[in-house]
Amino acid sequence: MNILFIGAHPDDCEVYGGGTAALFAQLGHRVKFISTTNGNAGHHQLMGNELVDRRSAETVVAAQILGVSYEVLNHNDGQLEPSVTNRNEIIRKIREWQADVVVTHRPNDYHPDHRYTSVLVQDAAYLVMVPNLVMDVPPLQRNPTFFYFADHFQKPYPFSPDVAVDIGKTYESKIQALHAHTSQFYEWLPWIDGKLDQVPDSEEDRIAWLKQQWSNSPDEKTAESLTRWYGEAQAGIVKQAEAFELCEYGHQPDDEEIRRLFPMLD
Repeated sequence: MNILFIGAHPDDCEVYGGGTAALFAQLGHRVKFISTTNGNAGHHQLMGNELVDRRSAETVVAAQILGVSYEVLNHNDGQLEPSVTNRNEIIRKIREWQADVVVTHRPNDYHPDHRYTSVLVQDAAYLVMVPNLVMDVPPLQRNPTFFYFADHFQKPYPFSPDVAVDIGKTYESKIQALHAHTSQFYEWLPWIDGKLDQVPDSEEDRIAWLKQQWSNSPDEKTAESLTRWYGEAQAGIVKQAEAFELCEYGHQPDDEEIRRLFPMLD
């Protein structure tokens, strides 16, 4: 299968789906990450091309760790708009990858780039099959199945974990992928959270620090979803999981199809 994760920034796909992506890759499926912005606003000291180059280099390392392809689109961080031109670009990218599964942000999110990435992908969900649009790339013959990344936002409705994946086998790879984004997890995000003085110095301590922040321990709803897909006994021993919500746009799979789309569930 061809799996496409579309995040707003160079590190979003790793945060929300890195473990699952690595599982897909290990099973022999083609996996690609797309960042809709170049991340040129995500730092308190670096800016411009210097920051873009650094963040792009970080994605190269993360991609190698997870076994995925990676593409960073050239839209300014914090300025993404849900325009027709940008929608057509997303249609083109989904078609070019011949995606069977597309995963992106939910439309209710704190960051405008996350929200508008979601809108662009949702608006492309039907149009990827329309021949008279974006005519330089052939339309898909089968509509992909679209999913959302997990988040904690409650309004207008909370995240619903339709699928939960045990990422215990790839959790260390996910952490290493996050570790590759030095500019974000050890500089920018701690600075904006007022915790820059808490960042450890050694690599070993940094990895442990990351694991404290990104434990991926299943919450109650995710645990219920794990039980649905893995059975009570197996779900009870899952320590790290990633969850995804089925988007109402695109192909609507039944349980049997979801098991085919997420073969690691078996």
